[in-house]
Amino acid sequence: MLVMDAELNSLIDAVRNAADQGGTLRLRGGGTKDFWGQSLNGQVLDTRAYRGIVSYEPSELVVTVRCGTPLAELEAALADQGQCLAFEPPHFGEGATKAATVGGMVAAGLSGPARATAGAVRDFILGARFINGLGEHLTFGGQVMKNVAGYDVSRLMAGSWGTLGLITEVSLKVLPVAPAEATIMCAGLAQGTALELLHRWGGQPLPLNASAWVRDAAAQPVADYLFVRLRGAVAAVQSALETMSADALALGAQVQQMDNAEAAQDWRASGEQALQFFTPPSAETCLWRLSLPQTAPVLDLAQAQYIEWQGAQRWLWAPASAAVALRELAHSVGGHATLFRASTAHAKVDKAAGVNTPLEAVQQRIQKQLQQQFDPKGVFATGRLYAF
Repeated sequence: MLVMDAELNSLIDAVRNAADQGGTLRLRGGGTKDFWGQSLNGQVLDTRAYRGIVSYEPSELVVTVRCGTPLAELEAALADQGQCLAFEPPHFGEGATKAATVGGMVAAGLSGPARATAGAVRDFILGARFINGLGEHLTFGGQVMKNVAGYDVSRLMAGSWGTLGLITEVSLKVLPVAPAEATIMCAGLAQGTALELLHRWGGQPLPLNASAWVRDAAAQPVADYLFVRLRGAVAAVQSALETMSADALALGAQVQQMDNAEAAQDWRASGEQALQFFTPPSAETCLWRLSLPQTAPVLDLAQAQYIEWQGAQRWLWAPASAAVALRELAHSVGGHATLFRASTAHAKVDKAAGVNTPLEAVQQRIQKQLQQQFDPKGVFATGRLYAF
């Protein structure tokens, strides 16, 4: 405990010194998400020394973890109790020197294949402790699900990318692993047909957990595939398999239930962006993420797409010069476009297009005021979210 207190005090001192000296700190765990963001300015403050599971109550479905704890370590502890992080956070890196941390998981706010049905990272945050830009160690929320007065600041930290403060500890709601799981592959469903089918299934009491649609342009002839994962009670999954298979067959699809072990590897590869689709087609292209309403129609795009979250998340490769066109198209259906990965060779040039969709004047003022409240001296003003 004394060692952890010393590590915490070291982090607090680093923030206070930066505030006193007008410095900027870039918070970093395993560095697995260094590819993301407008810029990576500031002196690196490594959080990995402040690690460990503070408390875990399997019967209460709550775990409290320090920021530097390897995500894999937390997932292993939960798995031993038959529990999991339902939002399937991506790691984006393996090995001792490139291990995703819990603090980075929360700060990035990224979720995996089950996001559309299980919820996002912020939906599972019960409370958090963090160091603001003045070096004050603050506590928000708690370890139970209940209504509280005031702003839910702990959840605000999800997706803040280290621009509001240094998350030191977080309490998370965890869930039991589903009793049954199955994945079906529906071959021959065009994008529009697949989306309509997913929307129909989404309106029924089915244990639909994740989906992915992709076109295999290398196949002869070109082939479209819809993958759907079911999770829930054994009887519910078995019944849904029959219903959903019949629906897909009626639309002319070839339906096959996948081996669970093989499917699990594929879903993990999907969340980790390790599928063939996520290999850059050329050095001039960037990976774009379109975040849209699930009911958004098929978009008029020449680029191949990988579609998740029942239509709400759509990936494609396009040059940075396509930023305006992509953002206008996404905006027209109620969404936005993010430059998720820039090309390594042209990263600085590519990111001149803006990683995030530019904020409107009112939104920009709110964002600046928010950062001013948490970080009045600009200790965490790395410009990672926006170039201001």
